[in-house]
Amino acid sequence: MNMLLEIALVALLAVASFFILVGSFGLVKLGDFFKRLHGPTKASTLGVGCVLLASMGYHALLGDGLQPRELLVAVFVFITAPISAHMMAKAALSLMMESRPQLPHTAAAEQGQHPAPRQDGRA
Repeated sequence: MNMLLEIALVALLAVASFFILVGSFGLVKLGDFFKRLHGPTKASTLGVGCVLLASMGYHALLGDGLQPRELLVAVFVFITAPISAHMMAKAALSLMMESRPQLPHTAAAEQGQHPAPRQDGRA
């Protein structure tokens, strides 16, 4: 029984290492800010989650029971990572609005023209 649990813990750590490696690869290799933001936030969240699960399993294997520190770290990471990624993306969008081309209906409205009707029948 202990051997199976140890194998499961090693598998969790291997999966965590894979996700963290993919997240760091995405941070280095992807070109756009938004692509760079997406890779580490998703992959490293899964990696940290697997490491925390392995840590909880290791303490359970030793007979220490579930430690509240792993649960608190997991809650903190799973709440803050998506929120911080969302806030960075919103800040980048607001900084880059001048450099982005305008949408067709916005440009037509500024020129006093009515936008062309949509093909799907909606206004």
